[in-house]
Amino acid sequence: MMVPSPHCCLGPKVYSEVPDGGWGWAVAVAFFLVEVSTYGTIKSLGIFLQDLMEEFRETNSRVSWVISICVFIFSFTAPLSTMLSNRFGYRPVVMMGGFLISLGTTLSAFTTSIKEMYITIGIVSGLGYCFSFLPTITILAQYFNRRRALVTSVASTGESFAIFAFAPAFTVLKKHIGWRYCLIILGIIQTSVIGCGLLLCPIIIKPEPVKQDNELDKESLSTKQLQAVYELENEQTRTSISSGASLGSADSGVTSLFTSNVDLRTVGAESKALLQWDVQVKEGLEPSLCPPTTVKEKSEVQVEAGPLKTSKPKLLDFSVVKDGVFICYSLFGLFATLGFFAPQLYVIELSKSRGMEPSMASYTLSVMAVAEIFGRLSIGVVLNHVRCRKTLVLLGCVVMMSLVLVAFTIVWEFWGLMVCCAFFGFFMGTVGSTHIPMLAEEDVVGIQKMASAVGVYVCIQSFAGLAGPPLAGMLVDLTQNYGAAFYSCAVGMGLSAICLTLVLLAKSSMCQRKTEDEDESTEEEEEEEKMTRQDDGNQVDFLDMDLVSEDSPNTSVI
Repeated sequence: MMVPSPHCCLGPKVYSEVPDGGWGWAVAVAFFLVEVSTYGTIKSLGIFLQDLMEEFRETNSRVSWVISICVFIFSFTAPLSTMLSNRFGYRPVVMMGGFLISLGTTLSAFTTSIKEMYITIGIVSGLGYCFSFLPTITILAQYFNRRRALVTSVASTGESFAIFAFAPAFTVLKKHIGWRYCLIILGIIQTSVIGCGLLLCPIIIKPEPVKQDNELDKESLSTKQLQAVYELENEQTRTSISSGASLGSADSGVTSLFTSNVDLRTVGAESKALLQWDVQVKEGLEPSLCPPTTVKEKSEVQVEAGPLKTSKPKLLDFSVVKDGVFICYSLFGLFATLGFFAPQLYVIELSKSRGMEPSMASYTLSVMAVAEIFGRLSIGVVLNHVRCRKTLVLLGCVVMMSLVLVAFTIVWEFWGLMVCCAFFGFFMGTVGSTHIPMLAEEDVVGIQKMASAVGVYVCIQSFAGLAGPPLAGMLVDLTQNYGAAFYSCAVGMGLSAICLTLVLLAKSSMCQRKTEDEDESTEEEEEEEKMTRQDDGNQVDFLDMDLVSEDSPNTSVI
């Protein structure tokens, strides 16, 4: 249940457990709009590729450096985004990111050389993309648990809707107003990220205090004390009761055959106090003294009641790099990034080179976008209901995506290209919407380490983002064939599939080792319990009694 903030409706949201909804739905809407202005914009810049080449008289590889630098800054500054979010909060960082995105895109409309665009879109907007995207997806993962995969996939469709709308719209619009005014309009649209930052309310999980547990603890404490009373009574019975003959009474004499190891000098005072307290409790009176505790118990209570020392959260935590599973998963992301951006950048020119009309070629991006929406929705539903390991599902999607990239290089017909675009968009949606949220799963690092892991993970990806588009452009310039750009993407996705397989193998071996350790500890506990039972069965604790009547002149003791 949420406790409203006393200061503002946009203040921190307090829940007793992960809500799987609540204000998280507003955060999901914010993430949808952030996706439109970040990845949706980056992947739509391919429609301006030919215009930039003609305006600045540059080659494919030099123009593609605009996207590469942007993606590199986007990814490489991820640890900085994580550090600033931990220091100042998610909201101001995302709002600053929205301002930088809009500023960089707008300034790029006034550039006079491709090198200036390296700074405006590459550095300024790239930094804004990082500040906007990573904090938003991190806080979204904190608001959901059971529905995390489904909600993240649905919200990430903003990228696909942006590509679907921007590609044909700006293709037509730039014929009337030019590519520079199109970038100004795009910069105005990206100011919406500033408003999205206002919706990112921090979430606080504060479990409600359970009074019943405290009462149960008190009851168990009194039960233990009563049990101690009876044990002390039995101990004294076995050791200190003298025979009836020696006392001159008519009771039968008792001789103990079992000697206690307890020091009777210390037992007397404790048993007396316990008996007094027990009598008062049984009579329904308020005990006049606190239940007695031994010295050992007092020391334990003092330790438990001591002040709790809380350590400050680290602004930036690189401890995840010591985890072998995380390293393998980061290599998967590194190689997979080679195939994330180059296909959208070159698919229009590939279609034109194979005889497709320019007006129809722009729709290849739209087909990719629509298929990507279905892919993101499908993988969200599948991962929300699947019972096998989620990384195994991701591996299957990566393998299929690699095969589709190879198919781009051998298909020439119109419908063949459209089918390849549809399949690529579908599997791109499955991989693109899950590879970062998958960090929150126990198969990789878990939700507790995600805030630190996501920055390091995306930072490692940055180097492939920097090399991917220029490498594809260089192959195009060397071979004069746009299909060559898809070879590098296919090789990268193939290597990422191998690294993801290593994640599965590493996690399986760790789980197997943990299970073996648990089995060994369980066997040891069973052996100890068995030995304890045997020892208890061998102990002799009995009393031989001979009851005699009061009239009997003699008493006999056995």
